[in-house]
Amino acid sequence: MLSLFKRLFSPFVGGGKEPKADKPNEDMKYLIAGLGNMGPDYDNTRHNIGFDVVDHLARSFNVSFKNDTLGDVATFRHKGRTFVLLKPSTYMNRSGKAVRYWLHKEKIPKERLLVVVDDIHLPFGKLRLRGKGSDGGHNGLKDIDQMTGGNNYARLRIGIGNEFFKGQQAHYVLSEWSPEQKDELPGIIERAANAVLAFGTLPMGQAMNLANADPSDKKA
Repeated sequence: MLSLFKRLFSPFVGGGKEPKADKPNEDMKYLIAGLGNMGPDYDNTRHNIGFDVVDHLARSFNVSFKNDTLGDVATFRHKGRTFVLLKPSTYMNRSGKAVRYWLHKEKIPKERLLVVVDDIHLPFGKLRLRGKGSDGGHNGLKDIDQMTGGNNYARLRIGIGNEFFKGQQAHYVLSEWSPEQKDELPGIIERAANAVLAFGTLPMGQAMNLANADPSDKKA
């Protein structure tokens, strides 16, 4: 009889905890790592578009980044999920150390990691969300693969184009946007931010359909 009483009334007697079933979203936490390089010399450069996307999300949800271990971090809630935004301070080529640290610190499983990066292999403004994949020659992704034990995590690639001569790749990605690109950039960042939210709130297939859709099709 006593055991039956405890099962029926334990949430209300003696400060007992409520059953976990009453909080279905308590563990739905996502790490969104926007890649880039810290410092004013890298602001507004193509390689830092990952930073730009998480900065946009932080402003949209009225939260601020705070300097913490291996990066700047901000957190917000959306549709019952917690989004942890990370801007690694380790520089692009050592992003994996920061990503691994924050996955462990926040106890976030790797399937809830999304890395936002620039991609010279995609046309300017094209988005491509995938649940896993190769590093595509991107040193930030390569380091994350090595530090977290594989490429089984989601990534949102943002096309920055490849309008450079042979041997000029580093100069291109570390340069500021052209005036024409700057005009289009706010819309691209907005679409990328929406793709991040979709990753955290929709099944992966639906999120990919939303993120990877050609925006020109909607205008037609």
